[in-house]
Amino acid sequence: MSTTEIRIPEALDGLAIEVPSWAYGNSGTRFKVFGTPGTPRTVEEKIQDAAKVNELTGLAPSVALHIPWDKVEDYAALRDYAEGLGVRLGTVNSNTFQDDVYKFGSLTHSEEAVRRKAIEHHLECIDIMDATGSRDLKIWLADGTNYPGQDDIRARQDRLAESLAEIYARLGESQRLVLEYKFFEPAFYHTDVPDWGTSYAQTLALGEKAFVCLDTGHHAPGTNIEFIVAQLLRLGKLGSFDFNSRFYADDDLIVGAADPFQLFRIMVEVVRGGGLEPNSPVALMLDQCHNLEEKIPGQIRSVLNVQEMALRALLLDREALGEAQANHDVLAANAVFMDAFYTDVRPALAAWREERGLPADPMAAYAASGYQKLINDTRVGGTQAGWGA
Repeated sequence: MSTTEIRIPEALDGLAIEVPSWAYGNSGTRFKVFGTPGTPRTVEEKIQDAAKVNELTGLAPSVALHIPWDKVEDYAALRDYAEGLGVRLGTVNSNTFQDDVYKFGSLTHSEEAVRRKAIEHHLECIDIMDATGSRDLKIWLADGTNYPGQDDIRARQDRLAESLAEIYARLGESQRLVLEYKFFEPAFYHTDVPDWGTSYAQTLALGEKAFVCLDTGHHAPGTNIEFIVAQLLRLGKLGSFDFNSRFYADDDLIVGAADPFQLFRIMVEVVRGGGLEPNSPVALMLDQCHNLEEKIPGQIRSVLNVQEMALRALLLDREALGEAQANHDVLAANAVFMDAFYTDVRPALAAWREERGLPADPMAAYAASGYQKLINDTRVGGTQAGWGA
């Protein structure tokens, strides 16, 4: 398909990718957190940077919060502040992995007092959602064990179910719980929510307001992630994505950087399962940490990567693909699939942006905007935001 023939489907108009507040703070490796000029010192400055991404791309209308990293006194005022910049506050992410008391678990801990502390934290997060207008409470747990026999792994599942049930019961009518999974780290023998099946089983037991969150970096090497996407969409339990890229483990690199073909294959299943339709329950979000690159351009590049692969997936000739599949024509089916992947959609997207008053090249527009120099010069003093800040 030549670029002159590309007609961008209306489905792309509604594409929205939530950006995480923590992507704009300092991050690093297990060994060092790196400081960089212009890093936000407050949640308001994080929202300013997120608003710049949306201003240039039109793709990032909401910002996810992380509690307690983004705690403020007045969340209704924070909501007004964000809306004044043209974005809204999105998913509220809980944190039960940076307190000494959670060394041996949080919602799964054997001691009731520790579980109570973790539950109360999540109830506080829901109170924050009430004030911000957020729909989703996202839970990722570092809970697990490092050695066989360290704890009763079945009892931990029972305790998790009980804890989640209490949190779920507090949700408002239009609020949801999304449970993220990760197959290892920081627990290495077993993780309490290691895979989509565990998350599915736990959320299925909770009810219709509980869904699975799929982080693209949270799988063992060689995992067919698009199959998981297809299955969860088929079951009506895919609530959200955390998009990133990985080479070895949970690397949290720019989505599409390591394996753009994988991102395309995932988006094919998202489109196939209705994930881009207006009433879809699927929320697309980034979960990345920019250690080497500048943070705002990193987020711009990321949302553009998702947009490009979403368009390629929308351009897949489903009729030709279906015919080849029905005829068991393996090579023809694969050729149709690969034709869509290899289609250069960048010129068409540049024209599409200009039609909507957006810069044709958001990356170049950011570089020319002077915004990075502005924040480097003005965000001096104070404590920069980052992991744990």
